Amino acid sequence: MKTPSSSPATPDFHCDVLVVGGGPAGATIGALLGERGRDVVVMEKAHHPRFHIGESLLPANVQLFDRLGVRDAIAAVGMPKWGVEFVSPDHDHKAFVEFSEAWDKSMPYAWQVRRSEMDEILFRNAARRGARTLEGHQVRAVEFDAEGATVQVELDDGARQTWRTKFIVDASGRDTLLANQFKIKEKNPKHNSSALYGHFTGAKRLEGKLEGNITIFWFEHGWFWFIPLTDGTTSIGAVCWPYYLKTRQKRPLPEFLRDTIALCPQLAERLDGARLVDDAVYATGNYSYSSTRSSGDRYLLLGDAYAFVDPVFSSGVFLAMQSAFEGADVVETALDRPNAYAAARRRFDKRMQHGPREFSWFIFRVTNPTMREFFMYPQNPLRVKEALLSLLAGDIFGKTPIWGSLRVMKALYYIVSIGNLGRTVRAWKRRRVNIRDVEGSVA
Repeated sequence: MKTPSSSPATPDFHCDVLVVGGGPAGATIGALLGERGRDVVVMEKAHHPRFHIGESLLPANVQLFDRLGVRDAIAAVGMPKWGVEFVSPDHDHKAFVEFSEAWDKSMPYAWQVRRSEMDEILFRNAARRGARTLEGHQVRAVEFDAEGATVQVELDDGARQTWRTKFIVDASGRDTLLANQFKIKEKNPKHNSSALYGHFTGAKRLEGKLEGNITIFWFEHGWFWFIPLTDGTTSIGAVCWPYYLKTRQKRPLPEFLRDTIALCPQLAERLDGARLVDDAVYATGNYSYSSTRSSGDRYLLLGDAYAFVDPVFSSGVFLAMQSAFEGADVVETALDRPNAYAAARRRFDKRMQHGPREFSWFIFRVTNPTMREFFMYPQNPLRVKEALLSLLAGDIFGKTPIWGSLRVMKALYYIVSIGNLGRTVRAWKRRRVNIRDVEGSVA
């Protein structure tokens, strides 16, 4: 390896495409560009395997794994997920839906996975397909010019490197490297939530085929996820309004998570006798944000580096990988046909906005009593249930004709809300209070 230089004018290393981040988005576009013969480098600041949240996949992920040639490897570490269970404190019954009931019956399942295992599979696959993959390399700054970009990188041991590249792909996830550098990251004013989560052993799961289903538990301050993993552990997370996280004060996170679980009797019953693994609990805030643009003259933003809404429908990994498939063609256009790049960027920006926008309408209303009724009593007039399940499966970029039925469902939502005006106004006022920003609400 060459001795690092401190002068940006004499870079230590070169590549055509430098991908910041070795998660699902970065590893996917690295694999796609590598197999096309591009000189692409994927830089990951940590070392695989490393912990990450976001363990529940969508059926639409399966075809992406197929295209990457890793489906069997993912299946080997995954817990089959055939559907969703909804549990509400306002209802005596539990509601179950299966992805096989969606409009397109060819995507009946996905998996629950440990992200440490899945992400490493994708990262190693990128290397097998021709990408140069580097771990322990953190990108600190990017400086663009007329010919490309100069990138400052810090290694685990504190050493510095200077790289020169023609194109940057920001797949840095919630670090949002370029969005922060360009100051184009914005909190979503319609949604403001935080999360705390950990892994448990000994949780009571559903039986038989339903064992791997994700369960959504609503409670007073938000909702919980319950994600069974194949090794017997269960991922439990509470997505809460910031004002509630403020009530933690000086309580240790494990104690605060247990106290929060106690507020949801149905979940507490499932966790009776369960043990928190290593007493490890994590917290994160500012869950909902977006960037004002997803591309520029010599860069793209993929997945969470561009936007993230809320984990309730498990859309994060799918949107990250889908953006990588969309982005690979755009990068090649920038390198080979620069005159066509502006049009390719416009198409890419439109596609990047599509996913968060379609999921967001439902996410922003998932705690509303009218929407909760729809989930707890799913009906299928004019195929609205099939269309909603297609959305939950991630089937939003293909040709499945779900959009007319989704518009009908939205119309029904407004009609029912108006018919229960008092309840709707109370829910609206409560949400206005809930989404207010509370300084210092998350550790």
